[in-house]
Amino acid sequence: MNLFERVSIKKTELKTRLVLPPMATAKSTPEGYASDALCDYYEKRAAGGKIGLIITEHSFVSKRGKASANQMSMASDDVIPGLRKLTETIHKYDTKVIAQINHAGSATMSAVTGSAIISASAVLNPGRKAGLADEIPGVMTAEQIRAAEKEFADAAVRVKKAGFDGVEIHSAHGYLLNQFYSPLTNKRTDEYGAGSLENRLRIHKEILQQVREAVGEDYLIAVRFGGCDYMEGGSTIEEAAEAAKLLERYGADLLDISGGMCRFDRPGHKEAGYFSDLSKAVKDQVSVPVIVTGGIRTVEEANDLLEKEKADLIGVGRPFMKNPNWGN
Repeated sequence: MNLFERVSIKKTELKTRLVLPPMATAKSTPEGYASDALCDYYEKRAAGGKIGLIITEHSFVSKRGKASANQMSMASDDVIPGLRKLTETIHKYDTKVIAQINHAGSATMSAVTGSAIISASAVLNPGRKAGLADEIPGVMTAEQIRAAEKEFADAAVRVKKAGFDGVEIHSAHGYLLNQFYSPLTNKRTDEYGAGSLENRLRIHKEILQQVREAVGEDYLIAVRFGGCDYMEGGSTIEEAAEAAKLLERYGADLLDISGGMCRFDRPGHKEAGYFSDLSKAVKDQVSVPVIVTGGIRTVEEANDLLEKEKADLIGVGRPFMKNPNWGN
């Protein structure tokens, strides 16, 4: 495999295996609408000509699921016209684009959401211990879980209407779906509880099924999967491969591998592809394509990971923030 060769995911053809992964820019308006600055940011990177797939930054599926100020919204139909302008801009450069949708759960503050925060369990989010808030979330009821699932499905419909080539469901970095997956934050004793891998992924299963029903069989659905918390008592690399097989069975067409409950890095590791042992464990067990991101700074490093079959696509993040023409 080579970084700059064409590749197909389902019925979507990419001109390269290079992915711009989702990174928050805070360039949306305070209400979450796509701004000119946001469109310009993505256009500059698409115009470099090397990116096969852009995954836009996480967008909130509901006000209660909003993570931070100036985050992109996918929570109402009135965001669609601005997002359509964004997708049309990116498509001019023969670059595909999918939108990441997310619910923050306990990884936010009531000052941001305007309502009490909620999660799988009444556990302080590990990612919040270092700073911004110490709010204990309310335990989500069955009714609230069903409401959140519908919010994901409704958001996916908006993604499709706005002209995106697919949708990515965010289950990493300490946000709501990661909170259900991680034993650190899921202390439930019901069917969504930590008693089994299937229970911890039940909300994922139901969201994937509802999103698939909403967008159709041919539409591309990805999952950003935080496969390992890298914290004592958290999710492990050993169970990540089994979880990935379940996500594929539930309907994921693409697995975007990441890790870390508190952030999007691996403590003590700065090497190129520091999640590549995780992506390799997943790739060896699934038939859908796998993305790895993290610490990849050069084309040579990217190609080395592909040649070693650590992943099928390579995400390059921070270098693109510094240099929109990376890879040329």
